Amino acid sequence: MIDPELLLVLAAAAFCAGFIDAVVGGGGLIQIPVLFTALPRELPATLFGTNKLASVFGTLNAAWRYARRVEMPWPTILPAASAAFVCAWLGALAVAWLPRDLLRPLILVLLVAAAVYTFLRKDFGAVHRPQQRGRREFFLALLLGGVIGFYDGFFGPGTGSFLIFLFIRFFGYDFLHASAAAKVVNVATNIAALAYFVPGGHLLPLLALLMALCNVGGSLAGTWLALRHGSAFVRRVFLLVVSLLIARFAWDTFR
Repeated sequence: MIDPELLLVLAAAAFCAGFIDAVVGGGGLIQIPVLFTALPRELPATLFGTNKLASVFGTLNAAWRYARRVEMPWPTILPAASAAFVCAWLGALAVAWLPRDLLRPLILVLLVAAAVYTFLRKDFGAVHRPQQRGRREFFLALLLGGVIGFYDGFFGPGTGSFLIFLFIRFFGYDFLHASAAAKVVNVATNIAALAYFVPGGHLLPLLALLMALCNVGGSLAGTWLALRHGSAFVRRVFLLVVSLLIARFAWDTFR
């Protein structure tokens, strides 16, 4: 039985995570550490499975709300999401035989590069000008979706932010359209992760349901603000979340 005060903390963390995820991704920065702190005796796989089930509902809600208000670039999204689904499953399997800590310095460098690039280029993601068409778009979406899907299944933190950056950099989207596209791909990777965790019983179902409800509440607030204030708002939140990710990865790498 979880203490009622801990339930309130977990519910609040899920709401905040849903809010951040709906705008730019990165809700795991909040939700996962709180789960590990509140439930130190649970297996890590159980906490990750609970986190994924709580998150997928908020991400799915955000994807649906964006799709109703934003013109979705499906020729890019669908192959990216399909590749991400398959490769996220493979990434989850790879956890058993690859040391994840080797990735930390590389991910730190990539996050710093993305932050600096975005900060210096004030027009980055400001205008929606899709650049890819036809076969090139399809294969590039497969490649990027596969790489990010594997990363999400294998490691995970910052997946949404990486997706947004790549959709802007390689497909010419603005921040709002990139965020909308990233949500669909994130749903695919979350479902793939759940297909790995759930059959193994790595889940606290009642807690996951409570956190899912709060996650959806945060998602509603996040998508409302993103749609209301547009790409400039998403860009500011993106830089904030990437900065927090950099701080976390620097701490984990050099401590």
